[in-house]
Amino acid sequence: MDTISPIKLDFNNTEIAFRGKSDKDLNKAYWLFKMVASNALIKIGTPITNFSLNIGLPIQGIIKNTIYRQFCGGESIADCNRAIQELGQGNVTTILDYSVEGEDSEESFEECCAEILRTVETAKQNPLISFCVFKPTGLGRFDLLAKIDAKETLTEAEKAEYQRLWDRCDRICRACHEAGIRVLVDAEHSWIQDTIDDIAREMMEKYNREKPIVYNTYQLYRADKLASLKADFAYAKTAGFHLGAKIVRGAYMEIERERAKENGYPSPIQPNKQASDTDYNQAIHFCLDHIDQIGLMAGTHNEQSCRILAEEMENRNIPHNLPNVFFAQLLGMSDNLSFNLAAAGYNVAKYMPYGPVKAVMPYLFRRAQENTSVGGQTGRELSLIIKELKRRKSVRK
Repeated sequence: MDTISPIKLDFNNTEIAFRGKSDKDLNKAYWLFKMVASNALIKIGTPITNFSLNIGLPIQGIIKNTIYRQFCGGESIADCNRAIQELGQGNVTTILDYSVEGEDSEESFEECCAEILRTVETAKQNPLISFCVFKPTGLGRFDLLAKIDAKETLTEAEKAEYQRLWDRCDRICRACHEAGIRVLVDAEHSWIQDTIDDIAREMMEKYNREKPIVYNTYQLYRADKLASLKADFAYAKTAGFHLGAKIVRGAYMEIERERAKENGYPSPIQPNKQASDTDYNQAIHFCLDHIDQIGLMAGTHNEQSCRILAEEMENRNIPHNLPNVFFAQLLGMSDNLSFNLAAAGYNVAKYMPYGPVKAVMPYLFRRAQENTSVGGQTGRELSLIIKELKRRKSVRK
């Protein structure tokens, strides 16, 4: 396989980044990111929007045509098809992500499992869908996972409840194994993560014998997760299976720090951003050192980390399209990374959340809040949109 890039990697190439966007699309995105840039607006807007939705005020149309349209594929799998095809035109694949949150009944857990299994069936028929994904708290009760993590004794009813959660995870992973579709196990809060790690490890040991199918998620903004990655690989090597590793920085920093302070234990979060960046980039090197036995997904909006991974692959003569290496970003964000990496021949996937507007609002608000908290993210998006609109205007003269 060719290791030479067909197009020089340039994350400032806005022509490639926004090739699939009309002027109208870019202008909408510009005003949306301008709005997101206001911390005050996000803080005030979140409770007001939730309240309005809960009492039935007709604001769903506004949400659907703004923040929802930017970050979500649609309300159903079928609705996502257009967005999947649009990404595919830029050689970017899709991770179908059923993003309904906040449900807490056995019936809702079964419905969530059935929906994720439908994403697997869809992926079997569509090569533009490269991964499926599930969030363990979509399949079982958060407080149950917390109780197990805290090493508390379970009642017989709780043991049966945990078995049902485990079985749902197993049904999804088994379906993915049979279909040859990769599946990501999302990371969650630190006080339930050990139990999730145990489940993911069991699924990897069961289904990753021939190749990486199940991927656990390592949040490198936690001080202990580079060590976890290395320990899991050592176990995988001994037990004879491939490790699947999705590496991210993390999504719950403020919550983690506040809880640690309230409960009087050391924060699991890195002392500063530099420490997170260092561990993330070390994780890239570690995975590439063992890439014949590790499936790596680098989930990141950090330009430097993307460049480090791309350049390391080049330096090590690793083919750009090696199936064991993927870059990933969120739909609606960092198109300059996604489409320029894809144009240079690398494997790239976009997380594509979907679900009814009201049900995915917790996800959308988290995305908006992350955009305001990640240093320079919103400003970067705005500057690239402005650059592309100016470029188009000059070309038309």
